[in-house]
Amino acid sequence: MLRQSPVSPLLSLPGAVPAEAPDEGVAAHYGDLFREQRALADGTGFVDLSHRGVLTVSGPERLSWLHLLLTQHVSELPPGQATEALILSAHGHIEHALYLVDDGETTWLHTEPGGQEALIAYLESMKFFYRVEIADRTDEIAVVHLPAGSITEVPEGTVVRETAHGRDLFLPRAELPAFADAHGPAIGVLALEALRVEAHRPRLGLETDHRTIPHELGWIGTAVHLQKGCYRGQETVARVHNLGKPPRRLVFLHLDGSEVHLPPHGAPVRLAADGEEGRQLGFVTTSARHHELGPIALALVKRNVPVDAQLTAGGTAAAQETVVEP
Repeated sequence: MLRQSPVSPLLSLPGAVPAEAPDEGVAAHYGDLFREQRALADGTGFVDLSHRGVLTVSGPERLSWLHLLLTQHVSELPPGQATEALILSAHGHIEHALYLVDDGETTWLHTEPGGQEALIAYLESMKFFYRVEIADRTDEIAVVHLPAGSITEVPEGTVVRETAHGRDLFLPRAELPAFADAHGPAIGVLALEALRVEAHRPRLGLETDHRTIPHELGWIGTAVHLQKGCYRGQETVARVHNLGKPPRRLVFLHLDGSEVHLPPHGAPVRLAADGEEGRQLGFVTTSARHHELGPIALALVKRNVPVDAQLTAGGTAAAQETVVEP
């Protein structure tokens, strides 16, 4: 069972509407979804991600130890350089997604809401005689996201994870209200999710199920380093990369804008020509309303689905764009 995420104090801000699973504990939006999306796209405002799990790994052997466990090359990770990584099962299926930065003394990472306890349990089981210390910092540290292009000044001493998509701040939870007062407007997670879907970026628990391998989602290269040493699940990664193709692939869908409802997570994807009695070829992973593109979605479909096939997603007409090549 996932641990319940902390409830953000920013849910008391005017207009705040609580988010649903898997983002309980923070705001879905603050009253105007498209305005919030446009603000993010323009590099203004911030997103409260204080429901996400936060861990630190300290000790002189932290990076060499993490290197043995993760799909990413981190043994020589420079201070301040952001990266992301996965933890796989022995069969190569994705179990955890981690978003990391090292400050020269401690590795900071955040992960999916409520998933930190299972992650810590696994990491603790793999410590052996390595000089590392693992700590759950979720109750004291909140993740705040600043969009790309933001000129917001980061409070002194704050650990920052900077990527092409923006900056993640590891901010003391007690400072959230003051940060919101100084650096608003606050923007809900639905706006960030819409931009994530637009950018074709996968998310653990939405684009994944119990049998997802990294190749299906385009995580090879961004979260999986193909030239590093052994880690759990590496055999599957190498075999699929060198000898075969993944059984499924991520696609981006433009949905029929005349439909009132978005297809939910898990909605079946079928060939439009086969109708709603046709064979299921995949499922919707995330759907969103975008301020410019209209209704959009990501979906996981069988690899052999033709790239030009017209599809339906939960009964809604959908035109696909290739994310992962068949």
